[in-house]
Amino acid sequence: MELAVVVVVGSDKPGIVAGISTELARNNVNIVDISQTVLRGVFSMIMIVDISNSSLKIGELRESLKNKGKELKVDVLLYHIDVFRYMERV
Repeated sequence: MELAVVVVVGSDKPGIVAGISTELARNNVNIVDISQTVLRGVFSMIMIVDISNSSLKIGELRESLKNKGKELKVDVLLYHIDVFRYMERV
């Protein structure tokens, strides 16, 4: 299993979870865990995803999610789990 972290932040509105999830499914990425919250209209979501069977390389998947985020008017970041863990240590 090759894991990655997806972070989504923006103004809350219907369809954000559906849009990001659909984009992941379209690229054969499995959601392992998900957490989301809305605080005073600010939407935030963190997903742990399995990219082992993804139809895209991680850089291409990052770009695909970034473009979906532009459609949804939210910011989307994707980090390989090793990079994310390294960032936590800095």
